[in-house]
Amino acid sequence: MTKRDYYEVLGVAKSASAEEIKKAYRKVALKHHPDRNQGDKGAEERFKEAAEAYEVLSDAQKKARYDQYGHAGVDPNQGYGGGGYGGGGMNMEDIFRNFGDIFGGGGGGRGGGFDPFESFFGGGGGGGQRTRGKRGSNLRIKVKLTLQEVSAGARKVLKVKKNVECNTCHGSGAKDASSVGKCSVCGGSGVMRKVQNTILGQMQTQTTCYQCNGSGQQITKKCVTCNGLGVSYGDESLTVDIPAGVQDGMQLSMSGKGNAGEQGGPAGDLIILIEVEQNPELEVDGQNVIYNLHISFMDAVLGAKVEVPTIDGKAKFTIPAGTQAGKIFKLTGKGLPAVNTYGKGDQLILIHVYTPSSISSDERALLEKLRNSENFKPKPGEKHERGFFDKVKDFFGE
Repeated sequence: MTKRDYYEVLGVAKSASAEEIKKAYRKVALKHHPDRNQGDKGAEERFKEAAEAYEVLSDAQKKARYDQYGHAGVDPNQGYGGGGYGGGGMNMEDIFRNFGDIFGGGGGGRGGGFDPFESFFGGGGGGGQRTRGKRGSNLRIKVKLTLQEVSAGARKVLKVKKNVECNTCHGSGAKDASSVGKCSVCGGSGVMRKVQNTILGQMQTQTTCYQCNGSGQQITKKCVTCNGLGVSYGDESLTVDIPAGVQDGMQLSMSGKGNAGEQGGPAGDLIILIEVEQNPELEVDGQNVIYNLHISFMDAVLGAKVEVPTIDGKAKFTIPAGTQAGKIFKLTGKGLPAVNTYGKGDQLILIHVYTPSSISSDERALLEKLRNSENFKPKPGEKHERGFFDKVKDFFGE
């Protein structure tokens, strides 16, 4: 199924502010919340769709990638990641875990504060929404690419040193299965309830238990290997498919591939910073590549056949007779692609005519004979004598 536009899902304009996006998500999520629409699969899907849209549009970097590249820009299968429920690996637990930030509580699911949304829908104690453990931190890694890899895309195998799940306790942090009991603070419910007197009468609220983070359990005997954290320091090999057309400085994200979370908490993300290696012969200008071709005075006058380097190898190129210094030629489609689009940029060949700094007496004699020839006298009024920047404007049709 084709995904709907995220702005359409939340019912906001592309120019909407962060606060407008947040309010729109609150409205849509309340309308389609599963507890209000029990048994309605369509409402549940719209609820998840709204969470996915908000997860992207509330993040400045993800929003920028989405605005530029659409859904492909936040799809981890395309090397970007962080794309919400469908693309970035969010599940219902991820969605509910974020409600304390979105619906005004200041702490729902994270140990403090009153979350009206969580309280309205039963909080961390119902519906199987309990979580435990601390989320792992994000990791950042730099990946270098050649122009050939940028052009065709690349598959990289990365060996990442990070916190991984403890092999002894498998991430639980407990010595064994019998070393886990009910939380002493909440009695195993995962929530803390409080009755308040208001002008409307008594009101009961509930928040996630600060001790067990909503799991209803606590460790009685810690794992001796990880001392109860559930993680140990190690390394992991990851295969990353980097799409063609990425640019220097672009960041990709792999959801859940950062440091493992403590005591069963979710893992952080792996942020991949793209660094494009400089090519000794080709310069990059957006999707175009530039090659500076140096030719002799004789080749400029008489013309010549040469080979020039391209991203894909050598290409034969004919220099027309009478070529002027500063002339720009174009090899169509020999540049770089943009991410997840058709077509490529071009290769631009900038002509430089070499002038020797010293010559022999015989060479001087030959050139002196040509000095006064009409063909070798400059003619400023001719089009080919226009300045370099005028030629660039002509080339780009400006």
